[in-house]
Amino acid sequence: MRFEAITWERLAETFAGYADGLKPSDGGPWLKVGVDGAPAARTGELAERVAQELRIRGRAVLVVSTEGFLRPASLRYEYGKQDPDSYVGSWFDTGALWREVLGPLEAGGSGRVLPDLWDPVTDRATRSPYQHLPEGGVLVMHGPLLLGHWFPFDLSLHLRLSPGALRRRTEESEWWTLRAFARYEEEVEPAGRADAVVRADDPLHPAWTGLPGGG
Repeated sequence: MRFEAITWERLAETFAGYADGLKPSDGGPWLKVGVDGAPAARTGELAERVAQELRIRGRAVLVVSTEGFLRPASLRYEYGKQDPDSYVGSWFDTGALWREVLGPLEAGGSGRVLPDLWDPVTDRATRSPYQHLPEGGVLVMHGPLLLGHWFPFDLSLHLRLSPGALRRRTEESEWWTLRAFARYEEEVEPAGRADAVVRADDPLHPAWTGLPGGG
């Protein structure tokens, strides 16, 4: 896998421009984009950059973080608060993501999306109102472990951190998640599933593979 140096600004601009030229693979009116990576990779920052570039191009965009779809603490911590297998398999409410976010954006869907469901701080439902993404709009979903659930992304990007960089950039209290990400790398091989991979070991100097077809 070959990487070339790029700035975050140029990366977001290029990625958004490529996305803007795509047609949804399911024939529907909504494009679905995924930005995958560990929390230490700060997927939300890149997702917001991409969203802004798409808005400049006249696209309506809804950014959804999977952090807003965590399961209640009673389910997340069923096997303890620091169980890597639970983090991979049961921390995120993938059923709700399908039902409330991806399902409404399938061909023939309503476009009525719930931006978040659960507040992990209060451990209560957020009660956020539904938002309507108009036809021609783009969903940008970001968070960890995205590429292991067969979510129907039309375009996906994986923010890759080497094991050493991941450890350095993860809070010590969260080091228990390192085993979860090692398992994700081994079992899912996200770099092989994503349309583009960003090497983000140095947060100031990213490099990436580019996009399919040399985009």
